[in-house]
Formats: sequence, C-alpha cells, structure tokens
Amino acid sequence: MFNPTLIKKLQSLKTPFYFYDVGLLKKTLDELKSHSSKRNYIIHYAVKANANKKILEIIKDYGFGADCVSGNEILRSVECGFEGNDIAFAGVGKSDDEILIGLQHNIFSFNVESVQELDVINSLANSLNKTVNIALRINPNVDAKTHRYITTGLEENKFGINQSDLPIMIEKLKSLKQLKLTGLHFHIGSQVNDLDVFKGLCTRINEVQNWFNDHNIEFSHINAGGGLGIDYENPDENSIPDFNSFLSVFDKFLELKPNQQLHFELGRTIVGQCGSLISKVLFIKEGVNTNFIVLDAGMTELIRPALYQSYHKIENLTSAGKEKKYDVVGPICETSDTFGKSLLLPESKRGDLVAIRSTGAYGEVMSFRYNLRPEIQSVFSDELK
Repeated sequence: MFNPTLIKKLQSLKTPFYFYDVGLLKKTLDELKSHSSKRNYIIHYAVKANANKKILEIIKDYGFGADCVSGNEILRSVECGFEGNDIAFAGVGKSDDEILIGLQHNIFSFNVESVQELDVINSLANSLNKTVNIALRINPNVDAKTHRYITTGLEENKFGINQSDLPIMIEKLKSLKQLKLTGLHFHIGSQVNDLDVFKGLCTRINEVQNWFNDHNIEFSHINAGGGLGIDYENPDENSIPDFNSFLSVFDKFLELKPNQQLHFELGRTIVGQCGSLISKVLFIKEGVNTNFIVLDAGMTELIRPALYQSYHKIENLTSAGKEKKYDVVGPICETSDTFGKSLLLPESKRGDLVAIRSTGAYGEVMSFRYNLRPEIQSVFSDELK
C-alpha cells in the first residue's frame, strides 16, 4: 500500500491521522457488489464500523443500505444520502428520541430486541399515526468463536430475544396495531473467521423460521447480520475478504422461502483494510528489559489493542535494515496505551513515520478525547496533492 511517492506525501502532513486508501475501498465494494448482486442479496453497511462522511457517501453510491445502532447514525446516514427505506435500526437500548428519529425518516425496519420494546415503538408510532415495519432480533445461541467482547449471539449476551420468549412476542403482537412484522434478524458477533460458524447460524435460522411458519407467520425478509473477519496479520496479501465463500455458505445452507429477501449488515469487511493510523516516532527509550518506540498516536486514537488486546500490523515506513525488538506505545498516561509488545521492527529513530494497519473499522469512530487530546483527522488518498 505504501510506496515511496505516497510516503513522501504523508511525511509532509501533521500526525497522527487516519489515512484511507479510496482505491482499495472501491475495489472491496466492487467485489461485494458483484457477489451480492448476482444472488439478489441486499447489503446494509454497518455504520458503527466507520461513520466518516466521505466513506459513507462512497458506500451509498454503490447502492447499499445502512445498518444503524443509534439515532445519530440514522441522521448521519440520511445526511450522506441514504434513503430512509434503506436503513435498518438495531440496538438493545433504543431511546424514545432515537425511535422517533427512525419513525420520522420512515426507515426500512426496527430490529426489536425485547418484549417491552414492542410496546414502546407501538406507542410512539401511534402518537404519529404511523404503521411501522419491525423485525425480531433473535438470539440464536450460536458461538461466534471470537473475542468475548464482540460475541453477540449467545444466551448470556444482552442482545436479541431468547427463543423461549417467542410465544409471548407473537401473542403481544396481536394487540399492537401500529406494528407490522416483516422480518427476522440475527447477528452472532464480529471478526468471525470460521465459516462453519455461519453454517451453524443458517441451521438455527431455518429452525426459528420453521417454528414461526408452524404458527402461520411468514416473513418478507431475513437479516443474517454480518461478522465476517479480515486478515489483520497480512493486510496486503488479503486486502479484500472472500465474499464469495462467505455468501456461498448461505446459498447452500439457508432455506429461504419463495420471494423472501436475504439481508446482510457488513461493516469491518468493507472498510477495515482501507484504513491505517499514521503516526510519528516521538522518542526511542532504551529500557532495562525492553526498548520502547513512543508514538504521537495513542489509545485515544486507536483503542482496540487496549480494549480487546487486538493485533494490528505495525510498519516503520521510513527506516529499513537491521531489526530490533520494541514495545510500541503511545503518549497517554495509562500502561494499557500499548499497540504491540516485543515487535521486530527496523531500528527506529525520532521522526520516523509509522503505519498501524487495518484500522479502517473501529478506529476513527472509537477515538476519544481523554487527556484532552485533539480530535483525530482523516486523509484520503484521492485528495493528496
């Protein structure tokens, strides 16, 4: 990704910042569009992965919808050109104000996660004299085999409706006249690399749908969520996820009914590899047991390593040659402000430019202002002079 011409341009910019490779983003979208369109599958981009306005506008231009988990994500999506009827709204704790935003923009579907939420949406819809589409987010109790913080489909997780509550839900819906049940929604977690997990999800979706069909309830759409992982260790060799293999699992194992639409909500797989956090070396500290590279970017710019102990490939873009072991850390007053330990990197010096790779998802969007750090800026490859 980083050739000498690009590195020279990046060196002239004030760090830290997020750099986005627009060409790679568009190639990824081209691949996803090709494999989803030939199957007539509908894609909603998971806005929580990256809500940068330019990225949203590019994704919108490919004809994809938006998957939102807050009222402000709905507003940002509309601002960037998404139509209300292309927006799905999930979330275990939607506030009244957020529900009203969805109602006012006539969104495609509220993905409902509890019995009580049905009453609240029905009441607010009644106050606006509207009938709204809802999907039931079912907790499938499928282990995503991923980090425990980003697993969402187990009974121990807060997300979704447990299958034991389904009889209560369908009885409740009989009296809620403002709600139209149109779909089922599932999401088992994030950064899933074992495709057999999705096979298990398909089996569970089939079971749940058949249960509803036995109760004379049919759905116009199934939302199978997202969760397909990316290759953090080899971002250049595997810069675009294998969408064909992922979607083929659902071709083979999901039993769609006639005229039923299948929706997905993909985020990380779309934007993860196109982004890198660019930083400069402030200091080299020769330690007793280790050496430190101290960057001008910290956990305030990229919290994933501190929060999830996640791996991101780190590259020194301006030094080469003999390697040494370093702990790569940031300037924040927390020991957890560490990007990697005992990493073999070229012998580094003050002022070197460093790229922390595969940060297009859950990087910029999760940045924060601890230590009164400045708001992180973004740079796009097609805007560099």
